[in-house]
This record gives sequence, C-alpha cells and structure tokens, in this order.
Amino acid sequence: MNGFLNLLKPPGMSSGAAVAIIKRLTGEKVGHAGTLDPEASGVLPIMVGRATRLLDYFTDKSKSYVAEIAFTGATDTQDAQGTVIEPCHRIPERGEIESILDRFRGEILQCPPAYSALKKDGVPLYALARKGQLVETKGRPTLIRKLELGEKTNQNGYMLFVDCGSGTYIRTLCHDIGQALSCPAHMRFLLRIRHGAFRLDHACTIEEIQAAAAENRLENMLLPLDYPLQEMKKVQVPDRFAKMARNGSKLPGKLSEDIPEGENFALYLADQIAGVAHRSRDEIRFDMGLMGGEG
Repeated sequence: MNGFLNLLKPPGMSSGAAVAIIKRLTGEKVGHAGTLDPEASGVLPIMVGRATRLLDYFTDKSKSYVAEIAFTGATDTQDAQGTVIEPCHRIPERGEIESILDRFRGEILQCPPAYSALKKDGVPLYALARKGQLVETKGRPTLIRKLELGEKTNQNGYMLFVDCGSGTYIRTLCHDIGQALSCPAHMRFLLRIRHGAFRLDHACTIEEIQAAAAENRLENMLLPLDYPLQEMKKVQVPDRFAKMARNGSKLPGKLSEDIPEGENFALYLADQIAGVAHRSRDEIRFDMGLMGGEG
C-alpha cells in the first residue's frame, strides 16, 4: 500500500498512537505529517508506504484551525491540560481583543512552549518539563496569514479562526494574546480543519479506517502519492524512457526545459507519478524516486 490517509484524529489520542494503529492495519511503513497535540482533534495526514518519502515535498504546508481562547488564566502548558500559573480577573471586550490582533498577523516571532515535542539533546522538552526542567526557548519566525475573532463562548472565552504556516503553536498564540491584553489566557479547544490539501470535510475516522481494513478495502481509501503535490509542476516521461524513470536514472534535461533549473517538479510515467526531480544543466535528476524499479 502506498498513499495517504486523511485521518480525523480524535481528542485524547496522540499522533504517534494514530500512526501505530495504521501501521498495524497496513503492515507498511507509516508516518504522520504535522503533530497534533493529544487533546486536539482534526486533520492529521497519515503517510503509508512510499508516501513517507514525500513529507519534505508537500507544496502547501499551511494549516487552518478553529480554537477557543479562554480568559480564565494562563497555564504552564498553555492549554487546558495544564495548571493555572497566573489567574485572570476580567474578561476583555470584543473591541479590546480586536484592537491588538494586528500584532499577531503576518510574520511574527513565537517562542515554542516548554511543554512541546521540540528536543534538547535528543530529549523532548515536555519530558524535561515533567521532571521540573523548564527549558527557555528562543523566538522562531512563523507566519499567521489570517487571524479572526469569532463568537464569545459561555465559558469566558472567544473562538479564534487561524490560517498559519508550518511550526505555529496555536496554544502559544492564545497565551501571547492574553499577555498582550493583561488578561492571562490559555487554549481550551483546538480543531485543525486543514493541512495543505487535506481538509476536514474529506477526513476519515479511525473507526472507518478499521472497518475498511476488516473488509479488505483499506487500499481503496488511500489518496494517491501525488495528492499533496497538487501545485507542483508536472513533466510527462515518454515511453522510450520508461525503464530509466522506473529505476530513478538520470533523464535528458530537454524534457523539462520550460522549468527553471533547480526547481523541483513531479515526473509522471503515463498516469503514475515516478518521483520528484529537478533539472541540473542538461540532465534531469531524481530527488526522490517512487517506483520499485525494473532491476
């Protein structure tokens, strides 16, 4: 099996646990694209078989979220699973919140939370934090393309709608908004509704995937290998070069003369993707081959 599963991860399940379930069902190498915290839910792209080679080539790594910011205090984990370390004594008005949101739009610096999967000397920060070893993180650039304030909730919070680049922590965004308002806050709820080409309205539950596996139709649920490469330029390989393409060998550069030298593009043999490649002078070189080869 080779392809992608668009998983609707439920709250309470880690991304690693989801991968383990799919690996057990498929018997293939499996990975995920973009960790979702255990208590968060939503779109989690699962890579199966040769799809695990393609993470670095996704043409769209942006993400969209629906979150709730709770003005009931800041927590040590910046979400509802942590301990309140700074109480909040008032609920800001809508206009007050909207007046500071521009600070968090566009390119910003964000310090990842101490409770995160980032590693120090090979050890996840959350593991160190649980031992009382809080590691101070440095600001990292991230991109917030859209940040909109939604309805007020009945639990002293507001809904947030966020479109952002890879590496953005929504719980840190909620924490930082609270600090900017002098109204300590944390993230109470998080739903990822899009990860690049993978969208919530086409996602499958674990139960649906397990049922498909039991009925020997799981392979039919897989999205094709080129699904997250939709915006990548495409080059068709003539039949006379078929064996070379299947084996990942160099191809004549004239096949991709209209693509700038060094730019990645997808190579196709008939209707099947053969791999990701680039042109170097008069040669096409594979960056990642996706066919089994002919020997």
